[in-house]
Amino acid sequence: MKKTQIITAKAPAAVGPYSQAIAAGEFVFASGQIPLGADGVLIAGGVSEQTDQCLKNAAEVLQAAGLNLRDAVKTTVFMTDLGQFAAMNEAYGKHFKAPYPARSTVQVVALPKGACVEVEVVALRP
Repeated sequence: MKKTQIITAKAPAAVGPYSQAIAAGEFVFASGQIPLGADGVLIAGGVSEQTDQCLKNAAEVLQAAGLNLRDAVKTTVFMTDLGQFAAMNEAYGKHFKAPYPARSTVQVVALPKGACVEVEVVALRP
C-alpha cells in the first residue's frame, strides 16, 4: 500500500520528525493537532478555545487531502485536565454532526508547547 505525505501551510508545521498527515489507501491519518496558529504560536484561551483551534487545524490538514471533518471516522483527544471535559466536549461538538466519529479521550501529564488539549483524526475517503 502506497503512503503519501499530506502537507499544508494553513495549519502549523510539525514540531518534530513526523508528518501533518499520511494518506494510506482509503484512510488519512492526521497527526495530533495542538492549538497553534499557522504561525506556530499557542493561541490564547482555555480548553474551549484550544479545542476549537485544534479542530480548525485538523480540518485544514484534512482539506489538504481533499477531505473534511465529516470524513472523520475516529478521533483521539488528549487533555491535561479531564476536569475540563465538559468544556472540551461542547467545543468539540460544534465541529461534528451525526453520525459522530468514534472517539477516545485520555488525560496526559503534559502536551507540547504547554497546550491543554490535542486532537488527532483518522478519516476515510468517501
